[in-house]
Amino acid sequence: MEMWPIGVFTSVDAGLGVHLDVAQELHIPTVQIHAPHQQTRNKAAADAFLKKCSAAGIQVTCVFGGFEGESYADIPTTARTVGLVPESTRAARIAEMKEISDFAKLLGCDTVGLHVGFVPERNSPSYKSLLEGTRDLLDHVAANGQKLHLETGQETADHLLEFIHDVARPNLYINFDPANMILYGTGNPIEALQKVGRYVKSVHCKDAKWAPGAERGKSWGTEVALGDGDVGFETYLRTLKDLGYTGPLTIEREIAHDRERQKADIGQAVRLLTDLKKKILG
Repeated sequence: MEMWPIGVFTSVDAGLGVHLDVAQELHIPTVQIHAPHQQTRNKAAADAFLKKCSAAGIQVTCVFGGFEGESYADIPTTARTVGLVPESTRAARIAEMKEISDFAKLLGCDTVGLHVGFVPERNSPSYKSLLEGTRDLLDHVAANGQKLHLETGQETADHLLEFIHDVARPNLYINFDPANMILYGTGNPIEALQKVGRYVKSVHCKDAKWAPGAERGKSWGTEVALGDGDVGFETYLRTLKDLGYTGPLTIEREIAHDRERQKADIGQAVRLLTDLKKKILG
């Protein structure tokens, strides 16, 4: 595969992804997918999806888990409901992520991803049990010959590094999303990328504008089309190059309710990334 193939976030039958026909129309060669509903996590669904991908010349690079009951309505709700952090749903969600790992294996994909959630303070009992649960999941993922990528944004780069260090499993890496650092107000995305770079094995290309000063970290920033926000994509790609990252540049644009605008924004992102690739890689 060439360096930095362009990708999009899509789905089998669930989630906010772009429809596969849009990826095909825009000649996009790679996709990350949102895992399907439980009843379609089977060989027949995997084979059917792979057949579509094969016909479109598309490769699946990561399968993302998401869960019933998660809500991104505002930052406090996200902290309470998202990922493996909420204790009341943790065991069930770990079991579900194991099933998603098994489905990814049916797709021939060696990477699964998720938002772990707002990682608690390092010395709290919740943190210790989160470490144990994450290790249990990672051991299952490793038995399937896979890596697990944690999506960035809900904690600072330093806290994420502490968590990866404390989990102490060799198949735990990062899916870096620069816009999430801005949306959650958790740090400058380029500085964060430089800190965590050695663990970055997949990335999202998504853009956002900071929330107003006093609101930063309390209320959402605003997701915008690629190139219209505060990430600074030339600097982002140059930083990825300096870090030796060669994998896909996966576009994520979370406006599934407005397909025409989503398609237009993804077209804009493809053009911007293609131009920047030429400029940076020659």
